[in-house]
Amino acid sequence: MQKKNIHKSLVHCCKLSLIPIIILCFLSTIALPQNENKNEDYKIRTVVIDPGHGGKDPGALGAFSKEKDIVLAIGLLLGQYIEEKIPEAHVIYTRKTDEFIPLYRRAEIANEADADIFISIHANGWSNPKSFGTETLILGLHRSDENFEVAKRENSVILLEEDYTTRYENFDPNSPASYIIFSIMQNVYDKQSISFADMVQSQFRERVKRKDRGVRRQGLLVLAQSSMPGVLIETGFITNPEEEKYLNSGEGQDYIASAIFRAFRSYKEDIELKSGVSFASSSLAGIENDSDSVQISINSDTTVFNPRLYFKVQITSSSNEIPLSSDFFADFKNVEEFKSNNSYKYAVGTKLKYDDIVEYSERVKNKYPDAFIIAVKNGEIISIQEALHELYNKQN
Repeated sequence: MQKKNIHKSLVHCCKLSLIPIIILCFLSTIALPQNENKNEDYKIRTVVIDPGHGGKDPGALGAFSKEKDIVLAIGLLLGQYIEEKIPEAHVIYTRKTDEFIPLYRRAEIANEADADIFISIHANGWSNPKSFGTETLILGLHRSDENFEVAKRENSVILLEEDYTTRYENFDPNSPASYIIFSIMQNVYDKQSISFADMVQSQFRERVKRKDRGVRRQGLLVLAQSSMPGVLIETGFITNPEEEKYLNSGEGQDYIASAIFRAFRSYKEDIELKSGVSFASSSLAGIENDSDSVQISINSDTTVFNPRLYFKVQITSSSNEIPLSSDFFADFKNVEEFKSNNSYKYAVGTKLKYDDIVEYSERVKNKYPDAFIIAVKNGEIISIQEALHELYNKQN
């Protein structure tokens, strides 16, 4: 109800015109989080698989095939893998046949199902037949002319819809000015989308041996209107002769679908593991965290607590030791030094909960963009995965 009221009032504002107002109105069509207070013991229960295009919209065209047919076959295989191997996960398809589904309806299907992740499957196309490889797109503003062409192609589907100017608040997929909205959007699911996208590309690269074109931000309407983590996967170039053959082969479609499935399975396990750690950690009564120390309160007294396992943010490393009193560390207190082989690593912040260190790391990255999270056990740096598994297993 709240979303409907916001939408109604902002649509009224649209009549005032001007670009800032138009942007504000368009943002009202973007889905808000449906369940902001989900239990911390979170499970991935519903996945929406969105085979792109369909019906009167063929998508990209190859020498002998159409994108809509390739992605439908891959999407159905992906759903079959999930249903067979992860039966507790509910799979919903935006289409299972060759039919045209408007972009807004694809997002609606996911939103109405309160889905936990949205996976849109596509095949790429480009004027240069030598272009090949896979990439996974997440919501954001494109940074190159090539990416703008991709955004135009994917968003131009709305031109086939009736009354698209009203439904999408005068958004023009061919106008660069329309895409300014994506530079001011704050996607609350950004971290999860990036995480899943990275896993997809890793599977393509390591297991299927496809060229990795990386994770890219793109101004995509179907992701903007979906209120959950979401990605658009470009499975290869239908305009590349060799890749078109691969994407149309039973083996190629099976490998691509199984790669996405493995990424989904890893993402599900990772999210649920972190959720379990967060839930368990938050139940440790008396522990208070700040950016520079960890303390445990016992009755009215406060005693310094040195945990065996905790998280920090590494801001730099050097082959030469840096004095902790250096101006380089002026923004932080209690910088910790770790010596590993012939290098020195310097980290800040101390958190017992993984969620807390993730939040803290975002602030650190404003000044140190290359900073990253580390886990420390008995004074030694260990892998994040090892730390999360140990914390989770301790609570179960």
